[in-house]
Amino acid sequence: MKVLSGFLLLISTGSLALTCLGGARTHEAQPQAQGIDTPKPKRTVSVDPALGEARRLSEQGKFDEALGKLEALALKDPELKGLAHELGGIYYKKSDYLKAVASFKKALEENPNDDEAIQLMGLSYYLAGKPREAIAPLEKVQTWYPSANVDASYILGICYIQTKDYTSARKAFAKMFSVPADSAASYLFTARMLFRHDYDPVAEEYAKRAVELDPKLPRVHLLLGELYLYKSRVPEAIEQFQKELELNPGEAAVYYKLADAYSRLQKYEEAEQLLQRSIWLDATSTGPYILMGKVLEKKGETALAVRALERAITMDPNNPIPHHLLGQAYRELGKTEDADRELKLSEQLQIQQNAKP
Repeated sequence: MKVLSGFLLLISTGSLALTCLGGARTHEAQPQAQGIDTPKPKRTVSVDPALGEARRLSEQGKFDEALGKLEALALKDPELKGLAHELGGIYYKKSDYLKAVASFKKALEENPNDDEAIQLMGLSYYLAGKPREAIAPLEKVQTWYPSANVDASYILGICYIQTKDYTSARKAFAKMFSVPADSAASYLFTARMLFRHDYDPVAEEYAKRAVELDPKLPRVHLLLGELYLYKSRVPEAIEQFQKELELNPGEAAVYYKLADAYSRLQKYEEAEQLLQRSIWLDATSTGPYILMGKVLEKKGETALAVRALERAITMDPNNPIPHHLLGQAYRELGKTEDADRELKLSEQLQIQQNAKP
């Protein structure tokens, strides 16, 4: 009963905040333009008065109207200075990246010093799934600043990863995080990015290199544990998580990941105790509450599982996973109407997530 009492205390206290579901791994979706904070170029393109109305429409989000204005201007004066630049900008905002590239190329023929066109052409190549072509303009962007622009460094680093130039990726991420390029930290950061983008063997290699350079570096054993857990190499994952706890005993995520590993071995008592510690250290993450719901349900403590899952839903109401698990728990308790409601809601939320670009 001591364990149960402790959990009842956990789910009735704590400061809560909306967070994303924690898990063994989070895969990135195809990057979108609205997710990139484009660095401001050091030079801007002057706008011909004839193009001003189109730019204003574009700034208001009326892209089709703006394109109509520009197309009309092109019929009257196809060589109008700045026209190609404005077309490229609107195509970029409309996520029509290949047309944006074509327009920016023309703008650069007209004005090789059009820094904004260089910048947006690099981003357009990247967002169009052409990382190799994106590298040259993005490298040029880097030279405009005495220190790295974080977004530009990140995108350039991802392009290097996608073209398997891992050394250059490590240098880009080192610049992004302001650490030496050959440091243990640079290998750790690069390993994390590699893992996020499904380059698992190289991620493992880089994480191990980070350990060699600095055996006491925080979070590197956590990363190795996550990687092994993702590969279902559970004993190796547990070993790495335990090493991380020796170095970093105050990290809530390590207890959560270690609990995940134990739950896969059906060691539910150990998993529950670890989840309690994770929640005590950080009551703002939904992941431990969701996993606690799973573990308690496996132990036959369905009523407590419901409490954990309800707390997770309070924190993250649009996450389909706890709704699905709660529906299953309600079904076990014989609450058919509640079960059907939660399972239906989970399905609707999943459809909405899948529909997002």
